[in-house]
Amino acid sequence: MPLIAFLTKAYSKNRIEESLKFYCQSKLLIIDETGYIPIDRHGVHLFFKLISRRYDKGALILTSNRGFSQRNEIFGDPEIATAILNRILHHSTTINIKGNSYRLREKVKVGLIREPEVEESLA
Repeated sequence: MPLIAFLTKAYSKNRIEESLKFYCQSKLLIIDETGYIPIDRHGVHLFFKLISRRYDKGALILTSNRGFSQRNEIFGDPEIATAILNRILHHSTTINIKGNSYRLREKVKVGLIREPEVEESLA
């Protein structure tokens, strides 16, 4: 189940505090594919709560195929997008990977698909 869906379900069952505590107790939290699935306004606020709770408490790896310039598209609200990124980027090391997906490499090699054009991305 995607993270936002899990948090939304926990909120609806009045268990959001328990869920946030669960995600904050680990030394490392990996959130993959941020921005792949659209996040509604309520989901963005729950995501902000999670990021705020983890801030300065544990390591976070966040992956996305979208750049910082698309933050408003990902999070919807420019103010909350800025607040989320401020917390994420404050003590971060950013690695920008440019290149084609490793998942497609073998299919390109054997000629099943053409090599896709490289797009700038943030991972």
